[in-house]
Amino acid sequence: MKNCNCAKVLLDNLSRFTSRPALFELGEALFWDDPHISKSMLAAHLAADSDGASRSRETIEKTVNHLISTATLQQDDTVLDLGCGPGLYSNRLCRYGMAITGIDISERSIEYARKVAREQGLNSTYLCGNFFDLDYDCQFDRVLQIYGEMSTFSDQARNRLLQIIHKALKDDGLFIFDVSTRNLRMREGLKNRWYFAEEGFWRPHRHAVLELGFDYPEDDIWLDQYIVIDETGNSKTYRLWFHDYSLVTITEALNENGFALEQVWGDLTGTTYESGNDWIAIVARKV
Repeated sequence: MKNCNCAKVLLDNLSRFTSRPALFELGEALFWDDPHISKSMLAAHLAADSDGASRSRETIEKTVNHLISTATLQQDDTVLDLGCGPGLYSNRLCRYGMAITGIDISERSIEYARKVAREQGLNSTYLCGNFFDLDYDCQFDRVLQIYGEMSTFSDQARNRLLQIIHKALKDDGLFIFDVSTRNLRMREGLKNRWYFAEEGFWRPHRHAVLELGFDYPEDDIWLDQYIVIDETGNSKTYRLWFHDYSLVTITEALNENGFALEQVWGDLTGTTYESGNDWIAIVARKV
């Protein structure tokens, strides 16, 4: 009887964890709250040939070169890099004579960015915190937010962030960012698998991971959910939300929050924009 009760509890929990949650409902835990996961995330950021946590080094170099060659970013610009991670863009831009302020919620990533900046004598400032708490007023020529972070927010949070960015920019300042499209999600598909590991990204010891994907097509929103069960029997749920855009919907959001579309590319390396692209790269001007 005891074994039957345990099995029922397990199945009840799995049923609860695998039901489609409400839009942008948080999981039981966050990446940046866990020392091991933040260490794994930093390693993923620094993987030179991977497009995991950050894009590959080749793509980063192409992005920086493109933004400078098109004068989207210029020497002596003051630049705010939102979600800067370990400074892979910011520290490069400093070498071109820009004054960079980077902010990220991961203390481990910020410490890495600071270390590189100190060692190379770069003109950069790195802050560990939540960019929703920022209150800059007309201080920056440019604001960057790279690798689709804008796509991780609800409409309400996105509008709040756009207003924070608008206030932080000087008159006629530029917001440079990219968003994912539904074409990317449809190509990648929904996750639905489980695996066991002796150690790995999620835990330094034995654990099992259940990956599930949920589609909210009426809202152009997808969820990647990870349920991690460790050897002590503890389980935590992590949720990654993705709000995809078309050129029409992201332009509408920008216009509603005081921005005008200045430039559009297929990605931030400058490829030509086409309606079927996985990404949309945007330069928007404060108006």
